[in-house]
Amino acid sequence: MKDSFKALKTLETASGTYGYFDLSELERQGVAEVSRLPFSIRVMLESLLRNEDGYQVTREDIEALARWQPEPGEINVPLKLARVILQDFTGVPAVVDLAAMRDAVAERGGDPKRINPVVPADLVIDHSVQVDAFGTAYAFFYNVEKEYERNKERYLLLKWAQGALENFRVVPPGTGIVHQVNLEYLAKVVMTEKRDGLLLAFPDSLVGTDSHTTMVNGLGVLGWGVGGIEAEAVMLGQPYYMLAPKVVGFKLYGELPEGATATDLVLTITEILRKHGVVGKFVEFYGPGVAKLSLADRATIANMAPEYGATMGFFPVDEETLNYLRLTGRPEELIALVEAYTKANGLFRTPEAEERVRYSEYLELDLATVEPSLAGPKRPQD
Repeated sequence: MKDSFKALKTLETASGTYGYFDLSELERQGVAEVSRLPFSIRVMLESLLRNEDGYQVTREDIEALARWQPEPGEINVPLKLARVILQDFTGVPAVVDLAAMRDAVAERGGDPKRINPVVPADLVIDHSVQVDAFGTAYAFFYNVEKEYERNKERYLLLKWAQGALENFRVVPPGTGIVHQVNLEYLAKVVMTEKRDGLLLAFPDSLVGTDSHTTMVNGLGVLGWGVGGIEAEAVMLGQPYYMLAPKVVGFKLYGELPEGATATDLVLTITEILRKHGVVGKFVEFYGPGVAKLSLADRATIANMAPEYGATMGFFPVDEETLNYLRLTGRPEELIALVEAYTKANGLFRTPEAEERVRYSEYLELDLATVEPSLAGPKRPQD
């Protein structure tokens, strides 16, 4: 495990001892003022620091991103994501590719079991499910049964894949929408991995083959939608290459008035961001108003990133994140780790931490000005 900056430290928690790469070590060594970076950039920086190998991720890559400026210029980031999430339309071809690779290895006398996703991958089946029956107590069961009947060959392949491939899971049809399953069940916020005999803790991050993968940004998880080929490359251990983005700081303050919903808020935010122009940028939300939003509200705002054009709309981890993990039945050991790790590594949102952050551009919204809105066609036939 390469560690040019001697940033590998240990973290004691109720569930045990973990290794982690301490971002503040870069600041102590005078590399850069990491505490002034947006939280989303810090998550990217941690990935580079942890995955330094001198080849795909170099010391120079780490230093360049650590010195991110509001006008970042041409900083190439070889980002290694923690996991991949797939939906069935794009995920099944990826499984077929892995099966074909196994066949090719076997034909050449190799061990086909060596071909596996390097990065954990979850395939959630939701896009292909049709509604044949509705309005009865048995509609759900009938529709799921018809889905298995229609796509029997696909499910035989996926059943084989889940049993044969390492780092690969399938979420069956009828469970939910892919980005909702990701938010409520799959996302851990902080991941762990055994490396060189040490159990490492690090931020959850992903790419997904659904444009609304960004919903998980509401939970403090870095992630966005990509194409099937890009997701497959990440799944096989390749970095996701990108330019360091500009980060728009969006300050929220005040409280939503009675009668205004998260939908009204997200429509207002979308209007502001579309007018400003955020294509290719990260949007990071901060300010006292963030604490007034439930995680469901945050997820609704983050989910709309494709509609307002940003790569993602990010809410850093805070107390509400921990409350949501508890609400959705995540283990207490995980919640304790999330709190301990994010606080130790400067990834936990507090008013004091927010004050130091520099953004590329600034926007703000008084939540009290959000008005209930109604949208729809003017004529029934529209």
